[in-house]
Amino acid sequence: MAWIRKDLLGLEDLNKEEIELILNTAESFKEVSTREIKKVPALRGKTVVNLFYEPSTRTRVSFEVAAKRLSADVINIAAQESSVRKGETLIDTGRNIEALKADIIVIRHSASGAAAILARNVSVSVINAGDGWHEHPTQALLDIFTLKEKLGSIEGFKVSIVGDIAHSRVARSNIWGLTKLGAEVTVCAPRILIPPGIEEMGAKITDNIDEALSCADAVNVLRMQFERDEENAFPDQLDYFKKFGITEERLKKAKKNIIVMHPGPINRGIEMSSAVADSPSSVILEQVTNGIAVRMAVLFLVSQGHDQKNDNIN
Repeated sequence: MAWIRKDLLGLEDLNKEEIELILNTAESFKEVSTREIKKVPALRGKTVVNLFYEPSTRTRVSFEVAAKRLSADVINIAAQESSVRKGETLIDTGRNIEALKADIIVIRHSASGAAAILARNVSVSVINAGDGWHEHPTQALLDIFTLKEKLGSIEGFKVSIVGDIAHSRVARSNIWGLTKLGAEVTVCAPRILIPPGIEEMGAKITDNIDEALSCADAVNVLRMQFERDEENAFPDQLDYFKKFGITEERLKKAKKNIIVMHPGPINRGIEMSSAVADSPSSVILEQVTNGIAVRMAVLFLVSQGHDQKNDNIN
């Protein structure tokens, strides 16, 4: 199939075939990173703007590396250092970037739906790099890509997502993507950190970590966002680790070849032990590597979708 979308705003809106196209395209691009000269001319002459309203290291750098490996020009804008501080709106910022003849805007924003609002108001392509508690599609895609590399397929496998589900855009995107590809997804967290609507998305719920691990082929461990605990409702950090932390002892009761994932940054001794994070079961650094190939694929495909849309208009 051909990619026809100018934007990537989330996995909820994509069908199975579109997700598989991104994964297959990423597979073809991964080889580029093994070359002596790590570049292809796929986006030569294009300009990618990273517009980040929230701090980020992994995602912003990954998009920057991906764009440069496609031979695109890259501009990084940190909102706290831009005209946003002077009161400029998101739409005005987007339109000014559009007026500079940029081709793709990669946006991270604290408000859910910000990427969609921007995409509706500019003609350039928009890629959601995380919006509020809504979605983080490229993180989920790189998680799924890593699982597919290890398992050969997603369909029929069982994935448990453990941690701060309530505040996690990563969890939502993973649930949408995994279930559409035929995986069985279980979320595990203290009940206060499991938001309503998760079961309607296709995931099972448990607050028993041993149950979540017992049949899982992979466990994706999320960062506990204690900074969002405004009502002091979260469990104590040590108590959380005792009840939900991924330890060597817990993994001994799980499947022998269980895959351990984490989108980063890791709070060692809270979400998982250092022994687990650095163990042969962990694919955390492989996720980082795969993020470049996945984001290369997304940048390439939305550029193709944008050009195709303009050709149809003309």
